Order: sequence, then structure tokens, then C-alpha cells
Amino acid sequence: MGILSLILDRLNIVSAFRELGGSRQRVVTLLALAASQLLVQLTFLPVTLATPSVAHYFSVDVDDATWTVIIRLLMLGSTVFLTSRLGEKFGHVRIFFLGICVLTVANLLATTSQTLWQLILWCGLGGFGGALIISNSNAIIAMVYEPNERGRAFAVPVTASRFGTLIGLLLFGLFLEFISWRLVYLSALVVGLFAIWFAFPVLKYQSFQWAQTGGERARVKIDYLAAAVLVAVLATFILSGSHLHDGVESFTTPDALGYHIPMHVLSLALAGLFIVLQLRSIEPFLDFQYFKRKYFSMALFSNTTCHMSMLVIFTLVPIVVEDGLGYSPLVVTLVLLPHQTFGLWVPAIAGYIYDRYNPRWMGPMSLFLIAAGVGLLGLFANQVPIWGVPLLLLPASIGTALFISPYNAVVMNTLPDNRSFASGMLETTRQMGHTVGSTIGATILGLSLPVAAEYLTAAEARPYYQQGFQIAALSVVWIIVAGGIVAIFQRVPGMGRGPEPRGGLSPQPGGDD
Repeated sequence: MGILSLILDRLNIVSAFRELGGSRQRVVTLLALAASQLLVQLTFLPVTLATPSVAHYFSVDVDDATWTVIIRLLMLGSTVFLTSRLGEKFGHVRIFFLGICVLTVANLLATTSQTLWQLILWCGLGGFGGALIISNSNAIIAMVYEPNERGRAFAVPVTASRFGTLIGLLLFGLFLEFISWRLVYLSALVVGLFAIWFAFPVLKYQSFQWAQTGGERARVKIDYLAAAVLVAVLATFILSGSHLHDGVESFTTPDALGYHIPMHVLSLALAGLFIVLQLRSIEPFLDFQYFKRKYFSMALFSNTTCHMSMLVIFTLVPIVVEDGLGYSPLVVTLVLLPHQTFGLWVPAIAGYIYDRYNPRWMGPMSLFLIAAGVGLLGLFANQVPIWGVPLLLLPASIGTALFISPYNAVVMNTLPDNRSFASGMLETTRQMGHTVGSTIGATILGLSLPVAAEYLTAAEARPYYQQGFQIAALSVVWIIVAGGIVAIFQRVPGMGRGPEPRGGLSPQPGGDD
């Protein structure tokens, strides 16, 4: 029993935090990162949960209220690379702190909204604030922690994010049911004030480094025209997978084809324009040369496939539980809740193992577990009792929690000479993975349904939803397996202290500041 207690003590998040807190700088950095990720999660989760309540309060259709979700995700996904470059030029900690302030103010303004369009505006501002935070958080970890500490360091904000999800699921439903949707945003405001308090001390370390490297930062040039085009590329790509057209949410109806095809064409055209601008630029906004680092590009690909699977799960599981099996949305929450709880403790173990041993098996094993969980769902979700669905999802739950914190470190460690680019691409592939995953899952499911599915009764339509879910899930499995195969050949530079990129906070493993 004593040995078991010792092992658990060594592997839990408290122990990991203690090992990382060798100086005041490192302690306040972890507190700031954890509080900011909790803020981001508590801000983004209620937007989704509160949509029906917001629609009822403002007497609008749910489709109109859904814009509070769309605009926030749109601003987040399309600006994360731009905000990482702003961090490179003006200081990652300064932009990170600005993001906390922007997101906190956005939540405050959201609570005062008198019209739906005001709420949509403040949600968009909150999305940009979230991009300022998450795109610079990774770079801050790389500034403060050495390569062989980053797996554990990344586990702290990941765990805080999962706590945010669980807090939201447990509390916000009560707020929406018995009080008001405004209290949901007000809760995030309170967390934002704590995040500002925790993050403010980190600014002094940035100010010290700024004084030393101001001239070098002045040489960082940002092509804002190219930046605007990239934002447009990512925004149209995200919108191309959203059902903003009339009629049913489908990719095959005339209304759907009239929307999705032009949006895809526009996204490709803008992408072509952006590539031309970058190839002709002396100082490109997005330097394609970094993609020639094969292990960096391989890590980005595996990261993308993991986050595709996450949105496939959160897109398809509600559909199969509600439309395929005939249960209520509350049952969907109960099915997905165990999946989320693994994020409370497994990332700390995964980060610990990565930092101590740097095992090559962790990445591929994690992705193969995810593929197994999605495959089991596709094959057997309609053949087991509802309590068996979380058990089918169990391999994916473990695999997802094992993957995130180590592979965040892998991406940052495979491009040690430009943490801004690595951080920006880490978050861009995360957001694009979410978009591609949800789009692919919904598209395959939609193509699998009969044209007249909307005219069938719920009971008549269930077999078609079950079959469509099976085809969609098994199709996505092969993409996740591809990510796992790539991860088999992944190499990571030596896990000692890496070269310190320009203009950052120096890692300080011990002492007090």
C-alpha cells in the first residue's frame, strides 16, 4: 500500500506541479497558465450551452442565436497564427496578458447585452481574446521550461481546461434552468479577474527580457496584408463546414450545395492568393521553410488527426445517442462525462512519462487507442445498452488524454529555434483539426442518410442514423490510423536543455527570483 501511495503521489498533478515550481517565476507562470485556460474553457463552453436560453430570451430562432457560437469559434480559429506572430513582435507574455483582459472585458460586456447582435459582437471579441491567450501560452511554456519539463508543464493548463469543462457541465445547467444565462457569463468574468491577478506578476519577467532584446524585436516584421489574407482563408474554411444555409443541415440538398460549394471554392482561391503572396515575399508572414523540418511537420500532422477525432466524437456521439438510439440530450451529457474525466489526471501521467523517458510508443499508441475507440463505437454503439457506450469510447478517452500534453511538447521541441511559429502552428492545426473532423463526420453521415430522411418519423429514421454513424466513424478511423503510423517514425531532439530562442524568458530550474 505504501508503494502504491508513493507511485500515485509521484504521478498526480500536485506532484508534477511541485517538481515544476523550482522558482517563483515558474510558480506564477503555472498559475497564470492554469487560470487562463480555465477562463477560456469556461468562456467557450457556456456559449454553446446557453444558445437555447439566449434564443428564448431575445425571442429569436435558435439558428440566429447559434451565431454566438459561430463567431467565437470563427475568431479563435482564424486568428491564432496572427496572434502568435504578434507575440513574437511585442512579447508573448504581454499579448497573453492582453488576451486575458480582452476575454474578461468581453464576458462583462456580454452580461450587459440588450440585443442578440450586441451579444454576438462581444462573443466575437471574446473569441479574439481566446486566440491571444492560447496561441501565446505554448510559447510561454517554451520560454520558462526546458524540453524535458514541458510534458508536465503542458499537463497543467490541459487539466485546468478539463476542470473548466466539468464545472460548466455541472453548474451552468443549473444557472440556465433556474436563474439566467447572464450568470453563466458572469461566472467567467469572476474567473477572468483571478486570471488577471495571477498573470500580472509574469509581466515583470517579460519586461526584463524586453529591455534586453528590444532591438531584436524591432526587427520582427509582420506583413499585415498577408496576415489578413490568411485570416480570411481560415475563416472561409471554417464557415465552409458550417450549415449557414436555408433548409436542413445537410451537404447534399440544393440549398446546401448552393452554399458549401462556393464557400469551398472561395477558401481555395484565397489560399492560392496567400501562397502566391508568401512565395513572392522577402519576409513571409508564414515561412514555408519550416515545414521542411520533417519531424516538425510530422508532429503537426499527428496533432491534426488527434483533434479531428475529438470533434468527430463530440459531433457524432450526440447524433447517434439522440437520433440513432432515441435518448435525450441529458443522456448525451452522461455518456460524454466519463470521456472528459480522463483529462483530469491522465495528462499529468502522460507528461511525467514523456519528460522522464521520452518513449517513442506514446504518440502512436495514443492515436491507435483513439482509432480503436471510434471504431468500437461505429461497430457496436447500436448493439449495446446505453451504459455500454462510454465503455466502447474508453480507449479513445484514454488515448486522447495521453496524447495532448506530450504532443504539445513534441511540437514545441521539434522547432526550438522559433517558438512563435511552433506555437502558432500548434494551435492552428488544433483548430483546423476540429473543423475538418466535424465537417468530415457530418458530411459522411449526411451522405449516408436517405434523401427523404427528414420526412420519416423518429423511429423510422433511427436505423438510417445508426448506419450513417457507423459509416462515418469507420471512415474517420483510417485517418486517425494514418496519424498513428506517422507518429511511429517521429523523432524528438535531445531532451536536455534546448537552444533558447531569441527574446524570451530564460528557463530557471531552481532558486528564487
